[in-house]
Amino acid sequence: MMMVSETRRSRWMIGAALALVPQPVIAQEAGPEAATTAARPVDDEIVITAARTILPPNALPLTIDLIDKQALDQQIALSGSITDAVATLTPSFSPTRGKLSGAGETLRGRSPLYAINGIPQTTPLRDGSRDGFTIDGFFIDRVELIYGSNALQGVGGTGGIVNQVTVGAPREEGVSGRALVQATTADDFDKDGSGGKAAGLVQYKAGRFDATFGASYERRGAFYDARDRRIGVNLTQGETQDSRATDFFARLGLAVGATGRLDLIANRYELNGDGDYIAIAGNRRTGLPTSAVRGTPPGKPAANRAEALSLSYSDSDLFGGNLVTQFFFNRTHDTFGGEVTFTPTFQDPALAPVGTLFDQSENRSRKLGAKLSYERAVPGFEALVATIGFDALIDRTEQRLIATNRIWVPPADFRSLAPFAQANLKLFDGVVRLAGGARWENVRVRIDDFRTLASNTYDGRNVATYGGVAVTGGSPKFSDLLFNGGAIFEPVTGVRAYASYAQGFTMADIGRITRAISTPNVRLDGFLDIQPVVSNNREVGVEVKRGPLDASTTYFWSSSDRGQLLIAQGNGIFEVQRQRVEIEGLEVSLAVQTPLPGLRVSTGYAHILGRYDSDRAPGDGVVDTDLDGTNISPDRLNLAADVVHGPLTARVQTQFYLSRTFRGKANPNPDNNFGGYDVTDAQLRYQTRFGGVTLSAQNIFDRFYIDYNSDTRLPTDNFAFFAGRGRTFTLGWDVRF
Repeated sequence: MMMVSETRRSRWMIGAALALVPQPVIAQEAGPEAATTAARPVDDEIVITAARTILPPNALPLTIDLIDKQALDQQIALSGSITDAVATLTPSFSPTRGKLSGAGETLRGRSPLYAINGIPQTTPLRDGSRDGFTIDGFFIDRVELIYGSNALQGVGGTGGIVNQVTVGAPREEGVSGRALVQATTADDFDKDGSGGKAAGLVQYKAGRFDATFGASYERRGAFYDARDRRIGVNLTQGETQDSRATDFFARLGLAVGATGRLDLIANRYELNGDGDYIAIAGNRRTGLPTSAVRGTPPGKPAANRAEALSLSYSDSDLFGGNLVTQFFFNRTHDTFGGEVTFTPTFQDPALAPVGTLFDQSENRSRKLGAKLSYERAVPGFEALVATIGFDALIDRTEQRLIATNRIWVPPADFRSLAPFAQANLKLFDGVVRLAGGARWENVRVRIDDFRTLASNTYDGRNVATYGGVAVTGGSPKFSDLLFNGGAIFEPVTGVRAYASYAQGFTMADIGRITRAISTPNVRLDGFLDIQPVVSNNREVGVEVKRGPLDASTTYFWSSSDRGQLLIAQGNGIFEVQRQRVEIEGLEVSLAVQTPLPGLRVSTGYAHILGRYDSDRAPGDGVVDTDLDGTNISPDRLNLAADVVHGPLTARVQTQFYLSRTFRGKANPNPDNNFGGYDVTDAQLRYQTRFGGVTLSAQNIFDRFYIDYNSDTRLPTDNFAFFAGRGRTFTLGWDVRF
């Protein structure tokens, strides 16, 4: 069940975890006619690659949602990024911060795993929260969301999986392609509030060989709120405003025999801040948000670079089954900005007088991995489909201070080896299906001996040193058998109920943990906080997809004995605490094709509650405090209407973020409560023989609001009090050939 209210989107309730290996990306881009078929349902036989099986979605007990190409392009034109598009359409996803960092953005109250063609973008040991900005949406054909904790893609995904499927190989001989040009501006047309984008893609197919090449360039100006004030800049975490982004994409394919295919995919994405502004503090007491004025911040502007290369081979009829192999390499550099006054952690009297030393950090990560699986019906018992497979991932990550060439987070090597098996049984001609399996995760983390930063703080009179201790490295290990299982009951085509259970796991942010060690003689081999987060997800749901009606309801609850929470330390730095976490929620969606020709209305609602054990009393295990806005999303109601009339399409959508009061032992500050707000967007598109012209308007009523993240964390920080974006127009033209 999914609660997204967008135009062309298929929704399937599919619950708990299949560990099947990813299929080759075979989806083709929507053709030129897509602009005039917004209400047409997506082909139900489409393969959900993130589910790692070629079984149809209605055979899987997972909650799955699909954002197709048209809906994705529509939302990106409104909001600017894939992450914003997913967050807008998905009520149980946190509203985005509008920054380069996605820290605190959750799905069902837990961190999602971002992937591209099944390749994880998240760094397991030191999360830089840049994994939502690793490819331009122009090269994405669709986004697959799998809700809830599961081990489908290995480490990560305790909240779900956001899998971005790149454009498919061309299916027709010869040359084809598409191009996009668009301009964006704030409603008062300030020169520095304008931006633009240009992108192109060329595809060629000749016999068994095909090739795809593309490039994009985007320049974003300053963002303005509804009161025509510049929105403040977060120099440390980074900005999408006042930035330039480039992406180069390539795909080479070769058919091997009648059923085999070889694919090589490469992508290089880079987003660099221009560094034209410095922050002006707001005032939380008077409601004045943080702003920005022209100026040159110290150091390098925040930036993000992601490079990826993958090679896959698949055979859909190898000894009667489906073989998928995938090998990949990923490398990311996440550069964070810095300021002397905001980074007391970086002070060291051995390098400069305390209170004067400037520094900034950079995450550097490299991944090597492989995924193998073989799936087929059991000979002589065709109702049972079985899968066996093996995943391997090697990740090396460090966080370095690049101005002084110091190590903040020591290099950490992560190795995961995971064989798995899965089975899916069809009973009573498909009226009942049972699915289940297990994945054995064998993880090792290796960190050499290191010394923490001197970490001096300075209040103008005194110097306090709490770091600079020697830590003995080690190779902590863990292995666990992660289970999943579920049942589907479909008495009538299009009417389905399901129940499921799945375990997922992720590593705690070991980088935050190790860099904060202040006790001498710590040995990492016995340091309990390195243990992983294992979450248990349970859900039940009902779905009806018949005629003009598309409706679903899902109730879920999940728990983790040693969850991961981000806790503000009062100095702009968030550290990790390991505590029991319990989350439950209700997701409801409804879409109706009305009797009026071409009119479709839809709504989605999510209600999520999360609590944790703040006092961690021995043997207590009682959750006593609400998760705050850094760790859980607000309740949300989405409303939308879509109209298709010949070459003209239109959409109006509103997101209501509902107020919330955070209660419990560790939430005494009412300033962290959320007051709620709503935002309405609209889009018109007209398809001509020479391409489509689109006019989009974000926040059409120019509603002033403080964004959710700013409103619910750091209640005394006037530099982190950001307003949401005011009315913004985007005019675009795209063509296919």
